[in-house]
Amino acid sequence: MFPERLKALRTGKHITLAELATELNEMFPSDKRHENTASQIGNWERGIRNPSYVEVRKLATYFGISMDYLSGRVDSEKTDLSKLFISGTDLYFNEQLLTGNDRYEIYQLIDGFLHGKKGRHDDGRNTQEELDLNY
Repeated sequence: MFPERLKALRTGKHITLAELATELNEMFPSDKRHENTASQIGNWERGIRNPSYVEVRKLATYFGISMDYLSGRVDSEKTDLSKLFISGTDLYFNEQLLTGNDRYEIYQLIDGFLHGKKGRHDDGRNTQEELDLNY
């Protein structure tokens, strides 16, 4: 699964093996002995060799995806918020832990928004101002 996903991600960006190696080396500088090469990445794509954890993490960061998706552990990058809100996973917003009450209220807000959205007419114009998250 990893080789196919890596090749699909790379070809989806319309970059060569050499370009990916160069971009990884620029994004994650290291000594010459540990730089990525086109040959190395080609071997990963063909399933001849397996990358280390560090290399998989670099690739996931570069492509903006999870390591789970890249390795084939999950089938998509989609996350169902409803399942996330009812899971036992700690959820944070701006580094503040959401309590069970917070989670319930946010779930209700999103649910209400989506139900109300069904009744609104979309005229095709985007009148929403850009959200500034101060990042």
